[in-house]
Amino acid sequence: MLQHQDRKFKLGMHSYTLHLSGFGESWGFQEYGEHHAFEQVKTFRDLVDIAVEVGLDVLHITLVDIQNDTSDEHLAACRKYAEDHEIELELNVSFNAPSDPRVNCTIEDSLEIAHKLGCKLVKYSTDVEHPEKSSHSCMCASVMAQLAVIAEDFRKNIPTIEKYGMQISIENHCDLFSDEVIWLVKELAHPQIGACCDTINSLMLMEGIEECVRKMAPYVNCIHFCDNRVFADPDGTHSLGTAIGQGNVDCVAIMKILREQAPAQLDTIDLEIELPLSGYSIEEGRELEMKGLRESCEYMYKTLGIGYHAAKIYGE
Repeated sequence: MLQHQDRKFKLGMHSYTLHLSGFGESWGFQEYGEHHAFEQVKTFRDLVDIAVEVGLDVLHITLVDIQNDTSDEHLAACRKYAEDHEIELELNVSFNAPSDPRVNCTIEDSLEIAHKLGCKLVKYSTDVEHPEKSSHSCMCASVMAQLAVIAEDFRKNIPTIEKYGMQISIENHCDLFSDEVIWLVKELAHPQIGACCDTINSLMLMEGIEECVRKMAPYVNCIHFCDNRVFADPDGTHSLGTAIGQGNVDCVAIMKILREQAPAQLDTIDLEIELPLSGYSIEEGRELEMKGLRESCEYMYKTLGIGYHAAKIYGE
């Protein structure tokens, strides 16, 4: 373990941060039983240009961001544009996303796509289904049966993972308790396979944020770094996304845990923002997303000491 509090990390962004512009995925509509997609008003090249503009080192992208065009020619062009602008890529895929099937991919296909894009890491959402009541369903029989199948699927792809030298990360994507992610990582027991800890997703399964981060930290090779404002009003209790550093999550404390306990495989902190959708037009929402992104990058560089390219923009 690395113990130094001056430990450096690259600054990344999960493209879902700009989902109102059609990046990442159109998430969260599953309760309606329909598929929805925000209009993609910018291209992959625009996304890379934004990364340069705000001082990112890494883009954490989905297949949506490359218009689901996985032809060799297109993947090569995307890779070249990112490399020419000194932006590293990570690929984010799902097995059975409940609201946006455009992000779905098999392990086999995703490894080939990521290799052709030059990605250093592939992150997987498993989309495991928990029975009701979910609060006490951690590692129940039906979940473990699903995890066993997923583990075997990863295991048979280890030769390709080793051949391409990429890190593989399994996320607590609103569908896995921290203990379940850790079980998968331990079951696979491979140095290139770790966990992705989303610092807000634990709330979906009624798991504490700090508790989840502390449990997962020794296994993580990927982080979705989020901040939310949690409050109660006459309509109930709410958790709404904010720019990093503007919510109720103690981001400094979270980074202290990661710097002390995360293995060397964790070299990037991927910020992720999900602003409320109501109260403004989609055009205004897109402007607010960009504002939140800039404010988050500045906070993460100046307050949390994350990022390299950010020094050119936010440095003294």
